[in-house]
Amino acid sequence: MLEGRTAFVTGGAGAVGTAIVRSLARQGAAVAFSYHSSREKAAQLEQELSKEGRRVQAHPLDVLEAAAAARLVDTIERDFGPVDILVNNAGITQVLPFALIEEEDWDRMMDTNVKGLFIVTKAFIRPMIRRKRGAIVNLGSLAGMRVLEVPVHYATSKSAVVGFTLSLAQEMSRYGIRVNAVVPGLLTSGVSQHVPDKQRQDYLDHCTLGRAGTPEEVGELVAFLASDRAAYVNAQAIRIDGGI
Repeated sequence: MLEGRTAFVTGGAGAVGTAIVRSLARQGAAVAFSYHSSREKAAQLEQELSKEGRRVQAHPLDVLEAAAAARLVDTIERDFGPVDILVNNAGITQVLPFALIEEEDWDRMMDTNVKGLFIVTKAFIRPMIRRKRGAIVNLGSLAGMRVLEVPVHYATSKSAVVGFTLSLAQEMSRYGIRVNAVVPGLLTSGVSQHVPDKQRQDYLDHCTLGRAGTPEEVGELVAFLASDRAAYVNAQAIRIDGGI
């Protein structure tokens, strides 16, 4: 379990982020999470878990603001203690055919899904390096690993998450920091809500379990990878896709 640990989750007010925050908190971690625009959802989640006796804090954060990320590290350490677990979950999608993707669309996707990953990780990993301890879990997507009918700029950004994970895991191994990725397939909510009906049915037809996954199932896998139960799991991109 995660008693005595402190976790930080980006994008904690979305469907998957909420499930991750709940899983980490209910397994004993003190959890800080960020949100960008969903202030009301973040407040509701914070209140829900606080009523259960969990230590949870919601913080507004633009993942592209390095100074704000650095300040947040200090705030969380002051209130909860050193961050042992970082979950990079914040991300966006946009349903557009390649011919209609404009340069600004491409840049926005790469900025949020890749540059934001870099900025937040750099801010939180430095104290982990000093302590020689930590676990990082990055949220990828099956879109970045399989031939699927998905937006090209989204798939590219999620492929980058896997490359980032593998390389960082190698570099951080000398400091006792594990880095893994969770790669969901079709889910019942979150960005999967933007999947057209035709593509959704095609996925279900080829999925060995014949259903979409749930954010809660993703949250449980993230919590496992963040814990000492996964102490020998490193540099992995673990698919949770129902068998595609």
